[in-house]
Amino acid sequence: MAEINDLMAFVSVVRAGGFRDAARTGELSASGLSTAVRRLETKLGVRLLHRTTRSVAPTEAGQRLIERLAPALSEMEAALDVLNVFRDKPSGTLRLNVPAGVARTVLPPLVAGFMREYPEIRVDVVVEDSFVDVLSAGCDAGVRYDERLEQDMIAVPLGPRVERFATAAAPAYLDARGRPKHPRDLLAHACLRGRFASGAMPLWEFEREGEVVRVDPSGPLVVSLGGAIDLKIHAAVAGLGVIHLYEEMLRPYLARGALEPILEDWWQAFSGPFLYYPGRRHLPAPLRAFVDYVKAAAPA
Repeated sequence: MAEINDLMAFVSVVRAGGFRDAARTGELSASGLSTAVRRLETKLGVRLLHRTTRSVAPTEAGQRLIERLAPALSEMEAALDVLNVFRDKPSGTLRLNVPAGVARTVLPPLVAGFMREYPEIRVDVVVEDSFVDVLSAGCDAGVRYDERLEQDMIAVPLGPRVERFATAAAPAYLDARGRPKHPRDLLAHACLRGRFASGAMPLWEFEREGEVVRVDPSGPLVVSLGGAIDLKIHAAVAGLGVIHLYEEMLRPYLARGALEPILEDWWQAFSGPFLYYPGRRHLPAPLRAFVDYVKAAAPA
């Protein structure tokens, strides 16, 4: 039993990406988890984790162990989940992997309503913008925009079905620099850019009457997409340049006049996000309840 507890401690640390984050979601302290993992490493005779002051990652041996444990853990979770049929309301943990934009705009009202309806379910949200294997990431489901999914994935529409990229700047900036009439005019403006974790900076894409225009403007600020979006928005409000972002994120600033829309007839529309999860596995009760809730909340 002690070995099983140590294995579970190891898995929780890997899933959380660190001892402190794992401690927040479990019953052991960070030091208790560290002791459990070291005890497991001593017994097995191999190092399972690379530890630095900033991060924790599995070694090759640790990764192999996680891969072999994953099916067994899924079976254990499925066995425990069977008990939910005997409860008035399902309980357990719902683990979601979502991009930053969804975490800020689409998820809050859904999660708030879901948690009120299912108070026994604990919602654990991981914010990550790259496309991931939800099972390998230790999550039940993910949310992404119009991705090409594997054949065994099920996709459920979540949130608004049509969204747009909006382009805007502070009125004072536009008064001083002029208002662009065409997307290519942005090449002469200070533009606030975003960078993916891979290092790539997405082009700004515009569309009108079937014509698509992509521009690669420059500017005084580049931020990490997801984690530093607020910095980008605040820079735009402060008059430092033009911003190109999800309309929903900019809506409060547009509504109160802190930002002025530009090139609005060129704003490109795209399909809304999808909740996706593996179709060839037992559906845990918390995820089943969330899928049903999302379907019921979908606009007619």
